[in-house]
Amino acid sequence: MKQVNLFGSDFAPEEDSQKYSAKITAPIYTPKNVKPHILELCDLQKSRRLNIEIKNSTLSEDEKKFLMFAASRHIVFNYEKIAEYYANSNKEMQEFMEKSALVIIDFEKAIQLGYVKLCDEIRTQYLEEYGE
Repeated sequence: MKQVNLFGSDFAPEEDSQKYSAKITAPIYTPKNVKPHILELCDLQKSRRLNIEIKNSTLSEDEKKFLMFAASRHIVFNYEKIAEYYANSNKEMQEFMEKSALVIIDFEKAIQLGYVKLCDEIRTQYLEEYGE
C-alpha cells in the first residue's frame, strides 16, 4: 500500500503497524486511600468562560440555555482522581458515580444502564474467543 504524507513524499507503512490485537483488558485501578477534594475532579475553566460569553450575548434566553448546556461538554474530568474519590466515598455517592458513568465497576451493569452497547454477535464472538 502506497501512501503520501503531509509533505508529499511517499511512504509504505511497516508490516507490524498493520497488525491489531483482539485482546481487551480493562484497566485496574489501585486506590491510594487519599480522597481528593471534590474541586480537583474536573476542570471547569473553558465551560465557565463560554457560559460568561453566552450570558453576555444578545441571544434569546432559550438559545442561551441551549448553548450553556452544550458548554458543559468542555468540562475536563480527571478520571484518576475520580477513581480515588469513588474508592473513598460512601455507598450512595458511589452509586451515583456509577449511574453517571464516572466509573465502570461492573461491565454487565454498564450494559444494563446503556453505557455499553454490544450486539449479540460481537458478544458471542468475544465469549467464543476468550470465554467468560
